[in-house]
Amino acid sequence: MNTLRTLCTSALLAASLLLGGCASNRVNLEEVREFADASARLGGYAELSTRYRDTYLREQPYLPPAAEQVAKDNDARRHAAYNDFVTIQKAVVLYMQTLSQLAGAARYDFSPQLDTFGVGMAGMSNTTLGQKQVGAYTGLARLLTRAFTSRLQKESVETMVREGDADVRILLEAMASLTDIYAAAHENEKKTVLGFFEVALPLAERPQDRLLYTLARAHVQAKTSEYRLVDRRIDLARQGLAKVAQGHQKLRENLDTMSSSEMRHMLSDVVRDLNLIRAGLASD
Repeated sequence: MNTLRTLCTSALLAASLLLGGCASNRVNLEEVREFADASARLGGYAELSTRYRDTYLREQPYLPPAAEQVAKDNDARRHAAYNDFVTIQKAVVLYMQTLSQLAGAARYDFSPQLDTFGVGMAGMSNTTLGQKQVGAYTGLARLLTRAFTSRLQKESVETMVREGDADVRILLEAMASLTDIYAAAHENEKKTVLGFFEVALPLAERPQDRLLYTLARAHVQAKTSEYRLVDRRIDLARQGLAKVAQGHQKLRENLDTMSSSEMRHMLSDVVRDLNLIRAGLASD
């Protein structure tokens, strides 16, 4: 009996030491989760995509007849490309959401992510995206499917970051380039609308047109405020994309030191900046 008790005590002690060793070596993933979560919730880009799609609806009343057909053609192209542009954003958000769950303490179920990726892939048959972007999207989908089968949580996070870095970088670069396209369309719309009033307002300064002139001036002020707000949102969206790209690159470069104080502070700083950008977008 004493021998059995001794063996049991020894076994419990060994198990305790083993578990203690595992706990002491466990990589702290809290900052990784916070970074991924803040990246997924950043916002801004989707709203700019929708605004870009609907450009013609806003500028049409101010277009000269000679520009009408060109504007309609541009409108058709925007609508054709819109779903692809949004698909890129959804892929990055899904990646970040998955990374956040993998870095969390709770058990996770990735069925919704896989279902969403399936829908996205089905819409790629007539894509307007380039081969590079389609390849990155496909690679990310395959990576997620494979990472979900990993038996150890830490290995899943490392797999996601290491193997997903190139594809995530390509998609973030595409989103940044598309933001430039949105900005160019916004500038063109601003010139069209405000330019219309620059020409039309002086012609409405007669006393009998006073009411019309006053209403037009109020409309110009409202449109000017709207465009100033969009300018700010574009700037914040660019900052956010750059910050997400920076954080993921640093995470990839320092996978072996994720739990170090320096790395954790760096990620915390990125999260703080992303939250400030998100707050700025929300305040608009």
